[in-house]
Amino acid sequence: MNESYVIGIDYGSDSVRSVLVDAINGEEISSSVFYYPRWKRGEYCDAASSQFRQHPLDYIEGLEATVKDCLQKSGIANIGQAVRAISVDTTGSTPIAVNEQGVPLALLDEFKDNPNAMFVLWKDHTAVKEAKEINDYNETSAVDYLKYVGGVYSSEWFWAKLLHIFRVDGQVRKATFSWVEHCDYIPFLLTGGTHASAIKRGVCSAGHKSLWAAAFGGLPPNAFFTDIDPLLDGVVDRLFSETYTADKPAGNLSTEWAERLGLSTSVIVGIGAFDCHMGAVGGQIEPYYLSKVMGTSTCDMLVAPKEEVQDTLVKGICGQVDGSIIPGMIGMEAGQSAFGDAYAWLKQVLLWPAKQALQDVEGLNDDVREQVVNGLEETLLVSLSKKAAELSVTATSELAIDWLNGRRTPDADQSLKGAITGLHLGTDAPRIFRAIVEATCFGAKAIVDRFVDQGIPVKGLIGLGGVAKKSPFIMQMMANVMNMPIRIHKSEQTCAIGAAMFAATAAGLYDRVEDAMKTMGQGFECTYVPEEKWVPIYAERYERYKALGAFIEGKESLAITV
Repeated sequence: MNESYVIGIDYGSDSVRSVLVDAINGEEISSSVFYYPRWKRGEYCDAASSQFRQHPLDYIEGLEATVKDCLQKSGIANIGQAVRAISVDTTGSTPIAVNEQGVPLALLDEFKDNPNAMFVLWKDHTAVKEAKEINDYNETSAVDYLKYVGGVYSSEWFWAKLLHIFRVDGQVRKATFSWVEHCDYIPFLLTGGTHASAIKRGVCSAGHKSLWAAAFGGLPPNAFFTDIDPLLDGVVDRLFSETYTADKPAGNLSTEWAERLGLSTSVIVGIGAFDCHMGAVGGQIEPYYLSKVMGTSTCDMLVAPKEEVQDTLVKGICGQVDGSIIPGMIGMEAGQSAFGDAYAWLKQVLLWPAKQALQDVEGLNDDVREQVVNGLEETLLVSLSKKAAELSVTATSELAIDWLNGRRTPDADQSLKGAITGLHLGTDAPRIFRAIVEATCFGAKAIVDRFVDQGIPVKGLIGLGGVAKKSPFIMQMMANVMNMPIRIHKSEQTCAIGAAMFAATAAGLYDRVEDAMKTMGQGFECTYVPEEKWVPIYAERYERYKALGAFIEGKESLAITV
């Protein structure tokens, strides 16, 4: 593999990051980040109604800018001729309506400013009603089409979002030929696809979000969807029947994109997948180790041999799909709808008075105000973590529920809300922060408990992503709450590195992605182990967390004093 480089592209919620990697040893040659300008300006979004949309131009412009920047930064002569492959991961479920040529409707003049013609970001929860209807109808169905997605369909997913868009926007509905996930659209774009029927769908997105299953012979039949709403009539026939694992090529880079990026048309473009799935590979996932990609939300990934899983189905998770993470193994996904977002919410609440006061101070110019605000934003969570770590905690200390953006796992319900209880006049910002951190860790424990209770052991934890790298306080609490060690991966960008590993495999540089993981993986930087004094305290408070959560859901009365 002389001079073999690959590019991994990771589309996150706020930005896209590309990395240029030496496929021989996994060395990161260069990286580049592009923040979506329209998203940053808050365009097409309405947080109050849980509407979060992203314009395809943010993605396309970011793709071109970051790849070209990586090549320029590399300093390697003729680097464009030495790149062998590109693979992409994205958030999900983040689908969009496309016309018959596979063009996103938002790229057409008549829909360029229509949010319903744009990518419906994973965190968009406008389809809560539609998800409930899917769940309700499935209970009457002769075939349980939800059994491979944990038995509960989420408003964050493919079909609920499609039905919602069709209901609220007749123009988009009439112009829609097909509905495609972000991770499947980008490879189609890069390979010069000209018809939506030629879009190669990854088994990752298809199995976890679209209800595709080999056991069903593909997607549920048209009647399943038309019985939910006749507006869905015929859609399934314009989608797909075949799926592909992410170690397979989607095709070669098109002439247009080769010229735009400064690469060769010999470059292989791999099948796309979700960020957390490729992130688990970049973080060197092992069987029965829960790989937690911790960012704005969490995605918790677990792989297990098919012969050991057999017919075990875990209820209330985000699906289990053959080959969705590592080809040849069962991939299981769970997660929390708000993790880093919960801390970011508190930060914005606390910063609001300071920002407002600065606006009212006479004599300050805009540059000074901006410097002060930026300084506060950079240091606030660090300061809160330091003070929160010094607090003593008892069974009756402030207690929170982490469902600020609904609950993803276990048992998806995006209509749920967060809560903080046990407040008193001595409650201050560090105590509230600690309660929220604790709640996110309790939410993580509920996921582990669900796997174990359903017959899938969890042998350990792997921490990936920004929160895992940047917050020792949160990671130590995670270890204490879970009462098990958590290893933190060295890589700053496991999702992009995972995409690079899949690119190398799709190009034939490795026979299996496991071989790419072994050679290209960066290893682990540290391990947090449980502190014995905290384990029993958190065990008691976890029981109180569960009781409070059940009360909020209306499942039982609150039998304990909180």
